[in-house]
Amino acid sequence: MAGSSLLLLIDDIAAVLDDVALMTKLAAKKTAGVLGDDLALNAQQVSGVRAEREIPVVWAVAKGSFINKLILVPSALAISAFVPWLVTPLLMLGGAYLCFEGFEKLAHKFLHSKAEDQAEHAQLVEAVADPAVDLVAFEKDKIKGAVRTDFILSAEIIAITLGTVADAPLTQQVIVLSGIAIVMTVGVYGLVAGIVKLDDLGLWLTQKPAQMAKSIGGAILRAAPYLMKSLSVIGTAAMFLVGGGILTHGVPAAHHWIEGVSQSAGGFSWIVPSLLNAVAGIVAGAVVLAGVMMVSRGWRAVKG
Repeated sequence: MAGSSLLLLIDDIAAVLDDVALMTKLAAKKTAGVLGDDLALNAQQVSGVRAEREIPVVWAVAKGSFINKLILVPSALAISAFVPWLVTPLLMLGGAYLCFEGFEKLAHKFLHSKAEDQAEHAQLVEAVADPAVDLVAFEKDKIKGAVRTDFILSAEIIAITLGTVADAPLTQQVIVLSGIAIVMTVGVYGLVAGIVKLDDLGLWLTQKPAQMAKSIGGAILRAAPYLMKSLSVIGTAAMFLVGGGILTHGVPAAHHWIEGVSQSAGGFSWIVPSLLNAVAGIVAGAVVLAGVMMVSRGWRAVKG
């Protein structure tokens, strides 16, 4: 009897772990779009810091990220336990925010000239090189800005994950949310640390006597700027895909229409949902940005 009970317990634990693994995999897949932007944004946030201070700054932001998740995970569990009906509205709100941020990036790209961007970058480099600038205060501002950005994106990751495990038992919710929070934080900031030190690695290799090392180092130095640009583009596209997908999934009519169009697309059925979700994300982002601009102008008019 005891042996049977033990086997049953082991079987139950194995089933729970299997469910947790499946839900964690699904949650990780759904949050991948947010992670692309999280990675690009945080790598950009710590740019402009002196080379010897890059890793300490990344570490400081990573610690802030862990604190963010210590706040967000219990909050998400409390919402799931006491007001589960809030999960879908929060996901919709988060999806709208992702679309807004993605469209704001596009608007900034097309509304600002290359000369303005170069002037802003030159100003940043000059500020860092100026011995009169308080670098401690400069670093603190960078860290605070990155932690604020992380809080918003972490909230999206936790909200998407919560939507994935909303119907699961509390134990599985705790395991999946905690696992995603830890893995995503370690993964993102580990990659950020690697990205911001790529140029140092390339420079170090170019100083080696071996010709192969010099060639690899030169290739890394040439590729590093393009990697940062690629991360930004991929992150923006992912915001529309993920944000638009959340919004269309939350509107049953839109979700069923996309499913119908996908089924009639034949050999292109695998890509049609993503394209339609991206279009929905772009439209939603434009609408939200227009609304934000109108409210902002109205508020300035009232204050002025």
